[in-house]
Amino acid sequence: MPQPVLIAWSGGKDSTLTLATLRAEAAVEVVGLLTTVAPVHDRISIHGVRRSILQAQARALGLPVFEAPLQPQSSNADYDTAWAAALSQAQAVLGPVHHVAYGDLFLADVRQFREAQADRLGITPIFPLWGLDTARLARRFISDGYEAYLTCVDTTQLAPEFAGRRFDEGLLAEFPPTVDPCGERGEFHTCVVAGPMFRDRIPVTLGERVRREERFEYCDLLPRDLAPAAA
Repeated sequence: MPQPVLIAWSGGKDSTLTLATLRAEAAVEVVGLLTTVAPVHDRISIHGVRRSILQAQARALGLPVFEAPLQPQSSNADYDTAWAAALSQAQAVLGPVHHVAYGDLFLADVRQFREAQADRLGITPIFPLWGLDTARLARRFISDGYEAYLTCVDTTQLAPEFAGRRFDEGLLAEFPPTVDPCGERGEFHTCVVAGPMFRDRIPVTLGERVRREERFEYCDLLPRDLAPAAA
């Protein structure tokens, strides 16, 4: 029987590549998504993507999503509690599932944090993309036909004008050499709205850009039903 696996889902390209990689393995069955959300903002944590888009992604991928609610500036203990509750909810719905896949690429300290948390919560973490060349991964994502947009930019590493840009070859060509093509050091975050695994494209339009914490430039992705009417 295939090993059931949950994916730590951010809604971005690395999560999507993780899902695509696991779906190509006969020994694994991805059974659901786990996502950290900020209820006070009604958005995915860090990435700033609306929960309505998260739900649309889950429907388009044919997978249930289980949310771990966190308040801004939560502690690691709060994170453990929220993640454990989301895992318990998933297990209550799906049955025994003890493996969680992460889209981390090369940051050892992040992986160590995941492994320590997994040990505390009694789950097994897996890292399908670990150690892969990030330039090749970025181009694989594009060549496979996925559509994604930059939803958050760390302006200490990348110009704010990149927020809202489509993740494509033209974008990669404009990145400074200090920026990882997959944004693994937090240079940017993305939201995926279409691609080979998606049953339907999620129609979105670019909304307002705002600066948070005097550092992070966010570009709101608006679902079609919230898009402003044409003048």
